[in-house]
Amino acid sequence: MIKLVVSGKENGQTLEKYVRKVLSEAPLSFIYKLFRKKDIKVNGHWEKEKFIINENDEVSIYITDEQLDEFKKKVKEVTSSNISNWIIYEDKNILIINKPRGVIVQKDDTGDVALDEMVISYLINKGEYDPSKDLGYTPAPSHRLDRNTAGLIVFGKNIETLRYLSKIMSDKNLIEKKYLTLVVGNIEKEGEIVAPLEKNSKSGKVYVSESGKVAITRYKPIKNLDGFTLVEVQLLTGRTHQIRVHFAYINHPVVGDSKYGDFNLNKEIENKYHFKNQFLVSYSLRFNKLEEPLKYLNNKSFRIDLPKELEELLYKLGVNN
Repeated sequence: MIKLVVSGKENGQTLEKYVRKVLSEAPLSFIYKLFRKKDIKVNGHWEKEKFIINENDEVSIYITDEQLDEFKKKVKEVTSSNISNWIIYEDKNILIINKPRGVIVQKDDTGDVALDEMVISYLINKGEYDPSKDLGYTPAPSHRLDRNTAGLIVFGKNIETLRYLSKIMSDKNLIEKKYLTLVVGNIEKEGEIVAPLEKNSKSGKVYVSESGKVAITRYKPIKNLDGFTLVEVQLLTGRTHQIRVHFAYINHPVVGDSKYGDFNLNKEIENKYHFKNQFLVSYSLRFNKLEEPLKYLNNKSFRIDLPKELEELLYKLGVNN
């Protein structure tokens, strides 16, 4: 059993958030099982996930030393060598990582190693983070990308940076994020898609709905191919699956999109060009008018090349025009 006393830094957090930080190596499914089995208590009383903890509360977590050691062993086994290859910028406050397609950003119940686990392992190995001491925060991404969307993602390395990034990440005047996508059909001029989006909690799919949240996507065609268009996209809102749903809504679905795309055409592309993946990448970041602690990043831009598999598809489509 673990017994911990809540510090001032954790005051006012939910019990769920606190336990997830304490057991950062454990799968979420295991943590929620602890809550269901009433194996987590505050001041001797079982409490639910959303219970608010206060400074000096005693939190008891009924977990064996063997379980703890097993989770820690798994984290140590997470290689940080890949992360070193993916980092395009790092300083004392942030990491900017070029996430490959197929990597999930945050740990879920699939059992796959997630990018946040890799970052935590990387920072532990560097001596910049100690989960046994730094219970007030966990290094984390300031935004998300879908598993099958490649590209740039920003991690905050300390609590001050994370708070500031969370505050400003949705302000497109301060952080300008741009994507490249290949869509079906020819788009001749730039424009905006304004269509509210709603998520079906059961299916996980997002759809256009009058009762949904406002969603605005700005786009500009970069290159027209034979029946396809390479498009630069800027999100003015940050909704789940926004780019994919919006372009499907205007009858220009993202090539390779297995959830909202043209399934027959995707199959043709797979058979003809041996391309089975979603053509979507977050390729550009620019920081503007930031305040402390990130003021030094003002006017800095970061851009990556397209992943090789996407470049190859563009080349093949061009050759076959």
